[in-house]
Amino acid sequence: MTDELQAGAEPLAGLVSVDELGRREHRDWLIVDCRFSLADPGAGEAAYRAGHIPGAFYAHLDRDLSGPRTRGSGRHPLPAPPQLVALFSRWGIRPSTRVVVYDDCGGMIAARLWWLLRWMGHHHSALLDGGIQAWQRAGLPLSTDIPDRASCAFQGSPEKMAVTTTSSLEQRLADSRCVLLDVRARQRYRGEDEPIDAIAGHVPGALNYPTSENLTQDGHFKSRTALYERFALWTDHLARSDLTVMCGSGVTACHSIFAMELAGLPGARLYPGSWSEWIAEPDRPITRDAQ
Repeated sequence: MTDELQAGAEPLAGLVSVDELGRREHRDWLIVDCRFSLADPGAGEAAYRAGHIPGAFYAHLDRDLSGPRTRGSGRHPLPAPPQLVALFSRWGIRPSTRVVVYDDCGGMIAARLWWLLRWMGHHHSALLDGGIQAWQRAGLPLSTDIPDRASCAFQGSPEKMAVTTTSSLEQRLADSRCVLLDVRARQRYRGEDEPIDAIAGHVPGALNYPTSENLTQDGHFKSRTALYERFALWTDHLARSDLTVMCGSGVTACHSIFAMELAGLPGARLYPGSWSEWIAEPDRPITRDAQ
């Protein structure tokens, strides 16, 4: 392990502290509020309108960060590239723009926007460490103003982040050519409780690495050392492109891909369809109980 990885107290690339965001020393900041609740899809936007970090736009998971569901797709398909180009153009994202995303659940939703920006070739993006709770604990103000920012023609295309389809995953699993990490909560992975999807369990052979374990108890990301030690067992023994990450619908999986990048372990594939797409066809195998 390098000296950099051992320095767990050092700031992690890809994370912005509330102090840094409060100073906004970078000339071109864009802040996006990604709060969202699966149980109440309107709650995040209502919370944003009631008070958000000054200057922040709002991104709705269903409307902005996902494409329309189709027969056989998961719950949150990736948006079509033209949809993202239009969104990022409306927000005025230029090559130099530093995009900071946040939510109220440790970055579980905001990481989806971070991944989409990276997918489309925009690398100047970061998560607010600790989310809006850390901002409020620091005594920093909220605003109800809707920002006004000049639009531009966003330049980018989907080529920077690896993805896998269901058919490709089935083949790679059959050929023992990948490690699949399922980052859902343990009870969902084991099939003991499934509050969202119609069928409980997990993809045979998948390993359970809950996303919640990327965070400390107060909702901040763990140190670089802790994250490295969490994931290096698999990334040290495989090409990065052979490591695939899934969740329920391809959203919180982005959080673990982000955590791997913080640890200096980039290159994991996202399975966008995830469990909700895997179970869309009844003949795909499933497993219940811990392996």
